[in-house]
Amino acid sequence: MPVRNTPLVPGEFYHVYNRGNSRQIIYRTLHDYARFLALLYVANSTGSFVFRDIDSDVMFDHERGELLVAIGAYCLMPNHFHILLTPLVEDGAATFMRRLATGYSMYFNKKHHRTGSLFEGRFKSEHVDSDNYLKYLFSYIHLNPVKLLQPDWQQQGIINLQDTFTYLDAYRYSSYIDNAVSRPESNILNRTPFPEYFSTKQAYDAEMEDWLTYNDEL
Repeated sequence: MPVRNTPLVPGEFYHVYNRGNSRQIIYRTLHDYARFLALLYVANSTGSFVFRDIDSDVMFDHERGELLVAIGAYCLMPNHFHILLTPLVEDGAATFMRRLATGYSMYFNKKHHRTGSLFEGRFKSEHVDSDNYLKYLFSYIHLNPVKLLQPDWQQQGIINLQDTFTYLDAYRYSSYIDNAVSRPESNILNRTPFPEYFSTKQAYDAEMEDWLTYNDEL
């Protein structure tokens, strides 16, 4: 069983996630999503940036230097997010997550004229303790948006498989589509430390279909 909130050490894989305080929405606008995606890139650095002074549109142009973590997958949902990562330096994950949460909270509170905590405490983490679990997490994380298309899919089954994959292909706030095409946000990812489970998008989609048509809940 994965263990939650253990020390995050280099060379190990972790599923990290957090949600809005009291389950509140943490992305209200398209620009909010864009800002968080940009911070996934720029906060992943041992260098120093003043995030509030960097426009989201040019964050990907910044040279980052040494990375804190390698990100293998991510997904942003309206009130929470998931990231699959491995630390590259000591305290890399904790530093990255702190910078990410602080940078985004400062942006969000200023933009939406609010105060107080945005997230539900410190981020949660689960140690990935087996190869099977690591492989599974790529599907689990990328299948989260299906709940927006069909909230009861895990209980009732998928109504239309083709529509589901079309929706996942069009969803802009996860790394799923990076299995098929390249886009600016793909520089968020660093797959080098992760196993190469799927050589083609077709092979990956076949794995996703297995989970979508599985009878039990994920």
